[in-house]
Amino acid sequence: MRILKALVAFFTDHGYWAVFTVLLACGFGLPIPEDISLVSGGVIAGLYPEKNNVHIMFGVGMAGVMLGDSIVFLLGWFFHERILKFKPIAAVVTPERYRKVQIYFARFGRWVVFMGRFMPGLRMPIFLSAGISRRVSFFLFFFTDFFAALISVPVWVYLGYYMAHNFDELMKILHRSQLMIFTVILLTGLMIFLFVFVKKRIKRKLNLEEI
Repeated sequence: MRILKALVAFFTDHGYWAVFTVLLACGFGLPIPEDISLVSGGVIAGLYPEKNNVHIMFGVGMAGVMLGDSIVFLLGWFFHERILKFKPIAAVVTPERYRKVQIYFARFGRWVVFMGRFMPGLRMPIFLSAGISRRVSFFLFFFTDFFAALISVPVWVYLGYYMAHNFDELMKILHRSQLMIFTVILLTGLMIFLFVFVKKRIKRKLNLEEI
């Protein structure tokens, strides 16, 4: 609640550029929840529609998250593992976290990018690692992330917009929505794991039969 109120006050004073800048910084690991930032943008559009159009706010939200994600990916792509020695990056992407992400990429490929959009603590390490490893091209990364953002960004922006005049109820819905999204992510991840596992088993069986 405190973070939400602080962001709403900040965004009210500075408008679209403040929303864009905070979301861009979130892409680099700023310890402010991206979903709260998007909800806050929706809230000021609901409270002050004469100054903030909710549809423009949605566009600003998409631009902020996509630019931040893309820059993080390209930093990994161009600087490779050297970027991990940069102290601000090293504080977020530890060697242990980087190794785990590489294992996920080896197992699930581009699906890791899609799932990363819904994982606040792992989003930046996943996107940076995707660039470092070059397991996906930039265009594949961008469109996969864009599709995932089309699911998450409007949910938070329009939730804030429609619930702008009821903060208490908004926080309750926000917590329930986060739990629901986490459950969907968990189930989706399980389905992807089973799909990859079954696919490998079938492929292995076919190879054995050919021998």
